[in-house]
Amino acid sequence: MRLGKIANKFAFALGFHYLCSMQFKDIVGQHLLKESLARMADSGRVGHALLFTGREGVGALPLAVAFAQYINCAQSVGGDSCGVCASCVQMNQLAHPDVHFVFPVNKSKSAEAVSGADGDKPVSDHFIAKWREQILQVVPKGYFNEQMWYRTLDIDNKQGNISRYEADRILRKLSFKAFESKYKIVIVWLPERMNPQAANALLKILEEPWENTFFLLVSHAPERLLPTILSRTQTIDVPAIDPGALSAWLRATQGLPAEKADALARVSFGNLLEALRLLSEEEQDDEQFDLFVQLMRLSYEDKHLALLEWAESVASMNRESQKAFLENTLRLLRDAYMMSMGMDEVAYLYGKELAFCRKFAPFVNNRNIEALTRQTQQTVDDVARNGNPKIVFTHYALTVSKLINRLR
Repeated sequence: MRLGKIANKFAFALGFHYLCSMQFKDIVGQHLLKESLARMADSGRVGHALLFTGREGVGALPLAVAFAQYINCAQSVGGDSCGVCASCVQMNQLAHPDVHFVFPVNKSKSAEAVSGADGDKPVSDHFIAKWREQILQVVPKGYFNEQMWYRTLDIDNKQGNISRYEADRILRKLSFKAFESKYKIVIVWLPERMNPQAANALLKILEEPWENTFFLLVSHAPERLLPTILSRTQTIDVPAIDPGALSAWLRATQGLPAEKADALARVSFGNLLEALRLLSEEEQDDEQFDLFVQLMRLSYEDKHLALLEWAESVASMNRESQKAFLENTLRLLRDAYMMSMGMDEVAYLYGKELAFCRKFAPFVNNRNIEALTRQTQQTVDDVARNGNPKIVFTHYALTVSKLINRLR
């Protein structure tokens, strides 16, 4: 108990507030997976490197953090960490000395990056205060995506990455004995953002791990990882949130009636972030949806000059916003196609998206859907490769117009 009080004072000294729980009970849904992870830890058969894979919004990162807390908890009970021992108190504030976080970063306009042995090379430790805020201040804790993180970092149009300097820091930290707990744990969010030098630097320790050391990797795109990384990890698939559990959470936290919560849980396809986005859309304009509507209407009307203006406006957005727009377009095209085929039950649309796509559906069918999705995905790749945005989106807009007008 005395250690718990000391740890609590330590958390306050860092400027945090106590009661920021990161236990299994705080994860929305995923009951079978939480039970499986608890049994794994209780049996002492935790793999040295676990890869949590799942879409944004299903809880892969919160699960990894809660699992790390469970592993080092001094008095876990009932399949969950206690939340009050010294280790749990520090984990609740993401300030445990034996749990290290790695995540994509880049030079920021507003961040107070600390210069150290790596000079001005940005690494996770420079942004740990922002990381703690990002996890602990969203509701529920730990549910956010890459774009939200980059907005917090304030890195303009740059993309985050995990560099060789980061890998060197990890190896230095793990070379020391654990400070307080039995296990040292490294949680790597979005390991697909590791550059090849960083990935290769970590291969050795993943292949021959040090004693009492665990790596918990959280990936939304495991197909982008090096095959050598994948072969050295045990995959934990995090599925979509059960609609019943998501609906219950929406009713309890957002005050929604059961019918509306059930509808949101269904059309969001078990993605909590998508459910919240759809809910907020009712109260404010959705820029990505508005851009999609403009593109499709201008394409149908074959207004080339207006399409060029549209392309210029999208080109002025930052790269992550451009990618988010294109990924949202892929989703809307897919659901409009489902509706055009008479398969409304698998078209996960809601509100004004549903209203628009009901009218738009006749212009998406077997004659153009493959070309539309292929061109949209190609544009995603062009943006990711730093293609000139004015050229990329001008070509995209004119191509979409041609494909939509195939049906006229």
